[in-house]
Amino acid sequence: MNILLLGSGGREHALAWKIAASPLVTKLWCAPGNAGIAREATCVALDIADHPAVIAFCKANAVDFVVVGPEAPLAAGIVDDLAAAGIKAFGPSRKASQLESSKGFTKDLCKAHDIPTAAYERFGDPNEAKAYIRAQGAPIVIKADGLAAGKGVVVASTLVEAEAAIDMMFGGGLGNAGVEVVVEDFLVGEEASFFVLCDGEHALPLATAQDHKRAYDGDKGPNTGGMGAYSPAPVMTDAICKQAMDQIITPTLKAMKAMGAPFKGVLFAGLMITEDGPQLIEYNVRFGDPECQVLMMRMMSDIVPALLACADGQLDHFSLRWHDDPALTVVMAAKGYPGHYEKGTRIAGLERADAIAGVQIFHAGTVASGDWVLANGGRVLAVTASAKTVAEAQRRAYEAIGVINWPEGFCRRDIGWQAVARERRGK
Repeated sequence: MNILLLGSGGREHALAWKIAASPLVTKLWCAPGNAGIAREATCVALDIADHPAVIAFCKANAVDFVVVGPEAPLAAGIVDDLAAAGIKAFGPSRKASQLESSKGFTKDLCKAHDIPTAAYERFGDPNEAKAYIRAQGAPIVIKADGLAAGKGVVVASTLVEAEAAIDMMFGGGLGNAGVEVVVEDFLVGEEASFFVLCDGEHALPLATAQDHKRAYDGDKGPNTGGMGAYSPAPVMTDAICKQAMDQIITPTLKAMKAMGAPFKGVLFAGLMITEDGPQLIEYNVRFGDPECQVLMMRMMSDIVPALLACADGQLDHFSLRWHDDPALTVVMAAKGYPGHYEKGTRIAGLERADAIAGVQIFHAGTVASGDWVLANGGRVLAVTASAKTVAEAQRRAYEAIGVINWPEGFCRRDIGWQAVARERRGK
């Protein structure tokens, strides 16, 4: 098959790495790609927001299948436009993508179908939102309704923080994403990421993962797109996974099908595991980043038939095999991220780091310039390792980071701390 992958981040490098290993692939392109993806696929300078240009490329190059990585083109209806042109794609329709592109849509769906989630209200007026916040008290969670590149959620520990978040969002700090906000109760528990492949009717759970959202050690600092992850997530026991499927995923798929928007693709449920069981924090309609990196490290099966089964409605009786060894990834970001950061700085030592046993380095915000790899974004590298234990995977990842020479970068030094602590308690 000829396959086109859309995107340029660490998630897409992990997908490219896994797709390229499939014996079903004749030719793999990635648009626009990055310096790491260029080792797995032919990178093409396509604007993935220009749907006619993407379709024209597919027709000119006999592309059989398009895999959409990021959320923005999905929300913009790229899968609908490809389908109208007779091109098969992995990912949900524009209507189904509302599960991520509108927080309010998802919260309303949860309320209508008794899906466990935090109590909430929707607001289009900042004064009404502030009055509600004062009545509820802190801690409290403020979410921009629309897509905000992982920066649209503020967990406010004080009323002052909460009101500042309202001012920022309604003041245009997140563009059109903040025209409406959702204010919801703060949930107490442990977060986990639960991924399922969907074909519109059936769902196939993938391995579990846990992300680290805060920028700094000890889960301090601002929320980010993700500073590291590991798989499996010990908090996601078989019983919790079954609860998540029965109470959250299955009713969602039934509801989406009933409203004429069957969900096909990967559904990523951000969960809070509370004393009352799993509760839905939010849905994403694509693989998480950096969770995708650890999932691809652990997936033993060929991914391409699974992606095709989603598009073809053939997931029923489908199964995937996974390596038992856990995997862990540490994100190296540009200093200043998630705020202002410098681009164009040089990164050295990547080949030495990649040569360490069990290590795979996935590129996110990178660009090639001659013989150099330059930083070209906020999150720049995902240094990923697998091993027999989480502690050993963690040690390998940080050993690799130790040989990467990039003074303008930083990373958290405690990725996987909860899982490592659990391992130690179990010994």
